[in-house]
Amino acid sequence: MSSTPSTTPSSTKNAWASGGTTFAGVLMIVAGAFAIIEGIVAISKDEVYQRIGDYTFKFDLTTWGWINLIIGIIVVGTGALILKDLEAGRIAGIVITCLYVIAHFMWLPYTPFWSIVAIGIGVFVIWALCTHTPRTH
Repeated sequence: MSSTPSTTPSSTKNAWASGGTTFAGVLMIVAGAFAIIEGIVAISKDEVYQRIGDYTFKFDLTTWGWINLIIGIIVVGTGALILKDLEAGRIAGIVITCLYVIAHFMWLPYTPFWSIVAIGIGVFVIWALCTHTPRTH
């Protein structure tokens, strides 16, 4: 009998979830950095973004800039906590990513394609953080 470890569906799922959590932390840092850039651009140049169509959430672009800037900073910090494998970071990541997704839904009239991509990234991050199971050594 050989003593090769068998790959069970449960261990494969845990590996995907663990790798997904690390990837989610990296995605949060990158997405947060993009949100910071979006915020700075919207604050400094109101003419950069043009609203497409009529939409319920009509805020001044400077206001949207500050919203994106603050959310971006928080998302980057939370992503760093997730990479440190802290339980509090994972829980905060779920909450903050939910806010990030809602903000990008409301940001749709200004950058529709990027907002849809950001919402998809957010959904993946939420899934990865919710399915993560801590490693036992």
